[in-house]
Amino acid sequence: MLPWQTEFINKAYRIRADGRRRHRTVVLGVARKNGKTQLAAAIALYHLCADTRDSAPEVICAANTRDQARLLFAEASRMVRMSPILAQMCTVLRDRITCHTSGGTFRAVSADAGLQQGLNPTCVIVDEYAQAKTSDLFDALTLGSAQRREPLFLVISTAGPYPDGPFAGLVDYGHRVASGEVDDPSLYLEWHGVQPGETVDHSDPDVWRRCNPSWDLMSEEDFTAAHRRTPESNFRMYRLNEFVRGGSVWLPHTAWAALAAPDKGFRRGDEIVVGLDAAWRNDSTAIVGVRLSDLHTEVLGHWEAPRDDPHWRTPVAEVMDRVRAICRRYLVREVTADPAWFSVQLQMLSDDGLPMTEFPNSVQRMVPATQAAYTAVVDGLVSHSGQPALARHLGNCVLRQDSRGERITKESPTSRRHIDLAVAWVMALHRAQLYRDAQRRSDGFLVDGDPWRGDLDDEW
Repeated sequence: MLPWQTEFINKAYRIRADGRRRHRTVVLGVARKNGKTQLAAAIALYHLCADTRDSAPEVICAANTRDQARLLFAEASRMVRMSPILAQMCTVLRDRITCHTSGGTFRAVSADAGLQQGLNPTCVIVDEYAQAKTSDLFDALTLGSAQRREPLFLVISTAGPYPDGPFAGLVDYGHRVASGEVDDPSLYLEWHGVQPGETVDHSDPDVWRRCNPSWDLMSEEDFTAAHRRTPESNFRMYRLNEFVRGGSVWLPHTAWAALAAPDKGFRRGDEIVVGLDAAWRNDSTAIVGVRLSDLHTEVLGHWEAPRDDPHWRTPVAEVMDRVRAICRRYLVREVTADPAWFSVQLQMLSDDGLPMTEFPNSVQRMVPATQAAYTAVVDGLVSHSGQPALARHLGNCVLRQDSRGERITKESPTSRRHIDLAVAWVMALHRAQLYRDAQRRSDGFLVDGDPWRGDLDDEW
């Protein structure tokens, strides 16, 4: 066992105070040639022969193709044959391994063999899940363990070519759990490789070393040769464990995190500009505020469609109530909103006397706003309260470049990696900077009238 493998197992099998396993789903992302197939085979044999939490264990190793499933099965079979103890306990057959001590069986299945129904696994190990276009096999296997006391689902894979595929969605959810944005102790993610929103030089040996936990057993000469003869996208995926997106990452890695200042959060009565980017369904609606005095940023409202709910709709009335509450709590200079999907509500709020303005998400507006936001981050002109959802949306942004300029966008129109909080922040920051410039030009006096001042209250 390598040190990183031992540490991973200790974390994956953490025990709660009541003696039960803390995690039900464990996700391990690691580049190729780091020994993940051997690790998965060893874990499978542990659950077959030594795990006593469920009787008559049924261990399933699944992969997207028959060939990949056979690789893991062959590795487990080799371990049994090479170990005198395991060879006495187990019998290796053509399509399964049986354990006479536990009464358990170990099988390898694949997605191209059809959905696997009627199984009751105690442990499911999904190998190279990143190659799957759908979650059908994973769902069929994990939903079959309802009668087991403590089933474990281990997904072990390298980043693949589907940045919006089921594995990418699972990894994204795992990062949200790890950041504290989502409270789900049943899932544990360990990711070795390029982190979300990170930009790395794929030719740098220091990056190779950092992204491969088994580097001490690897050859730098092999990486050098692979870097020269392999397309960059494939090298990044398979050697650096990086999801290759449909565009350039917008912000430099760690630049946003370095600006976190949770102690500078908004206080009642602060003068702010608010950005609102709304959606109708299967997307995200975001409200972000920027304080005029120091350009501090805070998320003031966020509604996001669950990945597994195609019928989700934005709670429009709740969004409107939140805008009203924001205007009661703060001195709001304006609420600038993209009128797409929100034009009627924008007019209704304006009729209520709220300082609503339109900020269409057009090239003409977003190009200068994107550039101003980028400059503000790299020059350290802004700060934020460290809310993980905003950091995630900023990390999801890619930069689209053409003759009209550069602006942030999704990597594809159908991507489920939301960027609405980032868009709302860019809008709010752009308008806040314009107001600050106007204040300077007028020697400290507002030139466009006073901010909207509602009846401030403590309700939030």
